Amino acid sequence: MKDSLTALCKLSGHPDSRCWFVAWNPSGTLLASCGGDRAVRVWGREGDSWVCKSVLQDGHQRTVRKVTWSPCGNYLASASFDATACIWRKKDDDFECVTVLEGHENEVKCVAWAPSGSLLATCSRDKSVWVWEVDEEDEYECVSVVNAHTQDVKHVTWHPTQELLASASYDNTVRLYQEEDDDWVCKATLEGHTSTVWSLAFDASGQRLASCSDDRTVKIWRECLPGNEPGTDTVGSDLSWKCICTLSGFHSRTIYDVAWCRLTGALATACGDDGVRVFREDPTSDPMQPTFFLSVHMPKAHSQDVNCIAWNTKEAGLLASCSDDGEIIIWHYQSEA
Repeated sequence: MKDSLTALCKLSGHPDSRCWFVAWNPSGTLLASCGGDRAVRVWGREGDSWVCKSVLQDGHQRTVRKVTWSPCGNYLASASFDATACIWRKKDDDFECVTVLEGHENEVKCVAWAPSGSLLATCSRDKSVWVWEVDEEDEYECVSVVNAHTQDVKHVTWHPTQELLASASYDNTVRLYQEEDDDWVCKATLEGHTSTVWSLAFDASGQRLASCSDDRTVKIWRECLPGNEPGTDTVGSDLSWKCICTLSGFHSRTIYDVAWCRLTGALATACGDDGVRVFREDPTSDPMQPTFFLSVHMPKAHSQDVNCIAWNTKEAGLLASCSDDGEIIIWHYQSEA
C-alpha cells in the first residue's frame, strides 16, 4: 500500500476572502480559522462532516492573519493587520473578546502561546517580537520588546516544553530567544535561507526545528548539546543549533507553512504552487544527518496558494489546510509505515 492523502471534507471557510490560517485546539476536537473577512471561525465535527460552531467578529478592523489556542483550550488569540491581538475566552458554546493587546506599530503577523499558558508572544511588520505575561486574573502585560530582526517578522512559535521562543523573518533568518535577567534576549541567529523565512515548527521533542522559505527549501535545524559539534550555522549565540538537512527541489514556488506532526513525525508543507506535500524521515538515516523523502504530493490541493497546513493534535493522520481560495480542507494522511 502506498502513502495517500485523501480529502475528507471541504469547508467554505471565509467566502470572498483569503483563509490565512487554521489551528487545532489541544484536544483535537475544534479547528479555528481566520481570514481576510476580519473574522475567526471555530469548526467542530458532526458525524462525518465539520460545521461552523462560532463566528468571532467585531474584534478586528482588518484581516486576521493568525489564530492560536491556549494550552488549556479555553482561550483563542488572534493576530491582525489592524496592529492588535485579541484574546477570546470560551463561554459555553461561544467566545467573547476579553482583551485587546495593543502596542505594535503596524500589522501583527503572528501570535503564539507558551506551553505553560502564562506567556504569549506576538510579532509584527514593525520588526519586533513582544513577550506578554498573563496573570491569574487574565491580565496581560508586555514584559519585553525584542528588536533582533532587521525586517518584518512573519512567525513566532514556542518550544513544546521549554520557554524557548523562535521567530522567522523577511530578513532570511530564524532567531531564538530566552529569558535572561528578567528580560527576553536573542540567544541565537540561524542563517542559511536565502530569502524570507515564512514559518517554523518544532518536532515533538523540541530538539529539532523546521523552517520554510521563499527560497523554496525546508531546513531542519538541530540543537547541539554539550560535547557535540558546535552549530556552525548559529551566529553570535549562547545556544547552538545547526542545519542538519535541507529539503530542496520539491517545491516550485514559495513554501508558506510547515507543520511537524508530533504524533507520527511526518512533515507537511503548504506551498504557493497550490500543492500540499507530506515528507517522512528515513528511519535508517543518521539522526545527525537525517534523510527525508517525499511521501505524498497533492499538486492541486487548492485552486490558489496554500497558506497553512496543520496536523490534528490527537488524531494521527488528520490534517487541515487553507488557501487564498477561501476554502479549508480536512485531509486524511495514510502512511504505509
